[in-house]
Amino acid sequence: MRTISIAVLASDPITGEGAVWCLRRYPDLTVLPQEEHRHADVALLITPDVTEDTMLLMESVTERSTRPGMGIVLITGHIGEAHLLRAVRYGLRSVMWRQDTTYDKVVESVRAVAEGGAALPLPVQGQLIDHINAVQRDVLGPLGLTASGLETREVDVLRLLAEGLETTEIAQKLNYSERTIKSIVSVMMNRLGLRNRTHAVAYALRSGTL
Repeated sequence: MRTISIAVLASDPITGEGAVWCLRRYPDLTVLPQEEHRHADVALLITPDVTEDTMLLMESVTERSTRPGMGIVLITGHIGEAHLLRAVRYGLRSVMWRQDTTYDKVVESVRAVAEGGAALPLPVQGQLIDHINAVQRDVLGPLGLTASGLETREVDVLRLLAEGLETTEIAQKLNYSERTIKSIVSVMMNRLGLRNRTHAVAYALRSGTL
């Protein structure tokens, strides 16, 4: 069984000490002392409410971490949308409501995050989806861009390439010249470092564009 190292960060000493005592009962978890927190696989942050001080702590933990991709599990009573978006940038992968959780559930979440997963309440998932949609609609869309970093017309060309169409057929479908289609493909592949059209289609599939 893989051992997961945890940094426990609490808004008050009593809560922190209680969390450390409870987590030490699980054989696959190792709670690190404060001076070794930067080496943790997962940071467990416990606070009644997320404030600016909480955000600064998250940022500090992320910057000092020696583990690329270290995830943060947050136990709190509330987190606002603005703080949520920043927290995700700092490595937040799980949110648990303090009044509804148990340490068995916390450990399940820690294990999931350590494996690269995430555990977010439905309202939090909804906030993130609404934000992504708003960025696409209000920021990227007017510029002819998509969340994958591809232009809208590049996505149109890739979709037809994935269907097996040749340059001439794509040009006819999109009402462009063949030269324009070749230029779109060439510029896109150079910008993204793609080797050929097959690689470009694979990139679009992996990024969820197609």
